[in-house]
Amino acid sequence: MKRSKFTEEQIIGILREQETGAKTADLCRQHGISGATFYAWKAKFGGQEVSEAKRLKALEDENTKLKRLLAEAGLDKAALKDLLSEKW
Repeated sequence: MKRSKFTEEQIIGILREQETGAKTADLCRQHGISGATFYAWKAKFGGQEVSEAKRLKALEDENTKLKRLLAEAGLDKAALKDLLSEKW
């Protein structure tokens, strides 16, 4: 997945500019983003504070790590079952 060139703080700052009355098209042109990107950010980060966005990112990273550990444990379990089912 491609990493964004904007941090969560910058994204929330751009969204705040729009909330204060700046036009969306002008903001998109000024920051070099598309309208679709802006509205995707608004759906994800709309109404959040910077601390909430950082906490959300940390939780997503932890969730990804736990899913990976669960998948590895499942593979280990399947391999052990397969090994034990063989006749000696």
